[in-house]
Order: sequence, then C-alpha cells, then structure tokens
Amino acid sequence: MNLDDLYRDVVMDHYKNPRGREPLERVDIHAEGANPSCGDEVGLDLQVEEGRILKVGVRGRGCAVSTASGSILAEMVEGLTLEEAGRVARRMKGALKGEVRPGEIDMGDLEALTGVRKFPVRIKCALLPWVTLLEALLEKEKET
Repeated sequence: MNLDDLYRDVVMDHYKNPRGREPLERVDIHAEGANPSCGDEVGLDLQVEEGRILKVGVRGRGCAVSTASGSILAEMVEGLTLEEAGRVARRMKGALKGEVRPGEIDMGDLEALTGVRKFPVRIKCALLPWVTLLEALLEKEKET
C-alpha cells in the first residue's frame, strides 16, 4: 500500500465514522463556519473546564474532506488546553498552505489531510473546521 492509499483510507474512515457527533451536555464555546464556494457547513461546540477542552462536538454537512477534517479535529483537540488547541489549528493551516514542511511537526491523522494540497480547491474544505475553531477561540478570548 502506498502513502496516498494510506492517507485516503484515514480520510475515508473519518468520513464514514465521524468522531465528535454526539451532542454535548453543556456547550461553553460555539461557532459556525461555512465555505460558500462549495456549500460545506460546520457547527463546532466545545465543553471547557478550567481552560481545558473536555468534549468536542462537530456537526455539519459537507464533502468527505470537510467531514473527515472535523472528525480529526474532534479527536485531536479533546483534552487539550484552549491555547494548545489553537496551536494545533494554526499548524494545520500552515501545513495545508505549505508553510510547514512535512516531518516538522507530528500531526497524526492530520497528516492524511495534507494530501489535499495537490487539489487547491479542496484546501478550504479541509481548513473549514480548523478555521471555525480558531474563530471560536478568538471570540472566547475577547470575552475574557
């Protein structure tokens, strides 16, 4: 199996079995995002306690790339502090825009999404959940 097939398998697993779909008992941070060029939409909910993300909820409708990206986000940021989640989101943006070299950071399943760089129109799909997270964190920061 080559690397492209492995990445495709990871993306399809997250698309077919998205993580973070369960409703949260309590929503402390909420944000909505949309990609008007393709119609993808995402709603992001975070349950936070003492600056740490306890639970993540990601809903929406979109393509396989957008859905998989939201699922990966749900897995990756749960348990992180808000600051750490922001760092992961900024790294993701950098990786998709080609600003971070492969191997420079350990991205786990996020690495599978970097293959969309070959298809520039899909970059916005992969970034949508992450940009929504960054917007949510920025709004939260303004509140404090």
